[in-house]
Amino acid sequence: MDEDAVARFQMTGQDVPWLLSRLAERRPDHPVLVWEPRSGATRSWTYAEFWTEVRRLAVGLRARGIAKGDRVLIHSDNSPEMVMAWYACATVGAAGVTTNTRSVAAELSYFIDHTKAVAAITQPQYAALVAESGPSLSFIAVTADNSGEAATEGQSTPGQIAFDDLFGAVEDFVPRPAEPMLPVGVMFTSGTTSRPKAVVHTHANTLWGTRIGPDNIGADPDSVYLIFLPFFHVNAQSWSMWSILGVGGTVVLQPKFSSSRFWEVVVAHGVTHISLIPFVYLAVQGQPIPENKLRAAVFGAIAPPLEQLLGCRVLAAYGMTETVTHATRSGLHGDVPPGSLGRATPGYETLIVDPETGEILEDGRVGELWVRGTRGIQVFLEYLDNPEANAKAFTEDGWFRTGDMVRMGDGGAIFYTERDKDMLKVGGENVSSKEVEDVCRTVPGVGDVQVVGRSHPMLDVVPVAFVIKAPGAPADAELEAAIIAKCTENLSDFKVPRAAYFVDDYPRATLEKVAKNKLRELADSFPEPF
Repeated sequence: MDEDAVARFQMTGQDVPWLLSRLAERRPDHPVLVWEPRSGATRSWTYAEFWTEVRRLAVGLRARGIAKGDRVLIHSDNSPEMVMAWYACATVGAAGVTTNTRSVAAELSYFIDHTKAVAAITQPQYAALVAESGPSLSFIAVTADNSGEAATEGQSTPGQIAFDDLFGAVEDFVPRPAEPMLPVGVMFTSGTTSRPKAVVHTHANTLWGTRIGPDNIGADPDSVYLIFLPFFHVNAQSWSMWSILGVGGTVVLQPKFSSSRFWEVVVAHGVTHISLIPFVYLAVQGQPIPENKLRAAVFGAIAPPLEQLLGCRVLAAYGMTETVTHATRSGLHGDVPPGSLGRATPGYETLIVDPETGEILEDGRVGELWVRGTRGIQVFLEYLDNPEANAKAFTEDGWFRTGDMVRMGDGGAIFYTERDKDMLKVGGENVSSKEVEDVCRTVPGVGDVQVVGRSHPMLDVVPVAFVIKAPGAPADAELEAAIIAKCTENLSDFKVPRAAYFVDDYPRATLEKVAKNKLRELADSFPEPF
């Protein structure tokens, strides 16, 4: 019998609005969302109130022409409106396309065009950018403020509508039959190709996150997850919120991370869970730890010894947008070696494979991590309209090639060794070095370019460019300025090289391949460009 068909059968009759409806019935008065803005009053929504607002917004979206199968751009910093918009789209049967708010017009135009988004929901600070990037959008709805901060003059564009005017009457809501495999969201993720790929998640992916996520992090109905990482990334959407929805707990949402208010918010709301990336624990180190209820911090990589810093257990896990939630986990009480990513989460299979020969590596040699699950349930459905990327990502027997290099340790624990050399991790953001290189090569005077990560005390690495000049190229300083200007125009700020270094040739490895490891060492030897 077809195993994927059996897996899909387990989701029969269930989708995101089914889940919200059930939670509203079971825990009507329990808070699901608490909004903690930079300034101003805290707001909260119970499960019953949240489901009512989502249905009202779904009614309004339908009245504006949004139908099942449509895609709606949601370009916003963390805010209650952003969260409600995503779940309202899911309730209609449309897919919310959540995009990085640090994107420039060229990137945003690509996101809109590639997903064929029909409308947009955004904030005053991004309204003009969205209008410029998506002239064919049927409407652009704009929130009243910027994540709790008042809009400034000039942050509106004629012809747009107010987000608050989208809401209809809950009595007019008409439910639709559940379709678990229907796409529910699209996120863009940087790979080693020049263009970000559009990862498609289904309703069943969401349900999977609600079922396995709580077990991975030890969540229960009284758990409170503080979300300060951006909702346009999988960590906030799935690792955090879907895990909490799985147990009927509470999410506390902040616009962005605040080191000065971190412990204040934790104590005020009885926060039990947070997500960690390096700049977070670096920012709070040295602060006194209050008596609090913080139980677990989920670290999406090798967990350093942070228990004393945060006064709670640190859980290492591995996952990416394509794996929906934590594909490996250290477990709450499992016996795994320190510094490992743990073992495969139940429901996933893992292999370590030599990417050149296909040999399975069980003896500690470094290979590529492969992950397998049912597409559209444990792993994402597909890269949208990208058959070449799908063929490259998946083997014929369903293994997803992650591009991350790992090794097997004692007792079957997986140890992370390095990322794909063409992927940089800049302050929690994935950056394709090839995407940056492609932009750099459009600058007159650039003969060849290699982009690598230079070590950074807070962001892990930042991109820098090693350039071989073309004949007739301008002086170094002028060419460096032109490279940075071109990248600033076409790329998000975290992708822009911090410096350009000019060389006559590149260090070479076997088969004349550029030795990027040598370039990284060379970059770290130069004076800091930041």
